[in-house]
Amino acid sequence: MWAEALAAQTEDAVLAQQFAPIAEKMASNEEVVVKELNDAQGVKGELGGYYAPDDALTSALMRPSATLNAIIDLV
Repeated sequence: MWAEALAAQTEDAVLAQQFAPIAEKMASNEEVVVKELNDAQGVKGELGGYYAPDDALTSALMRPSATLNAIIDLV
């Protein structure tokens, strides 16, 4: 996982320290995140337009895991 790799690297201690809690949260919530992502598969949604989609609608469809979103938003 990308967060684990960043937390484990030794070239940049600040980067490793920043990503260690994120890697831990992702590992401890892996089953929940996978379920949320799997549940979103095949769901039809409205983007608000083809050439100029609505940002809020697109974000809701492209980020279907509330758990993962909360972890990523910590960065």
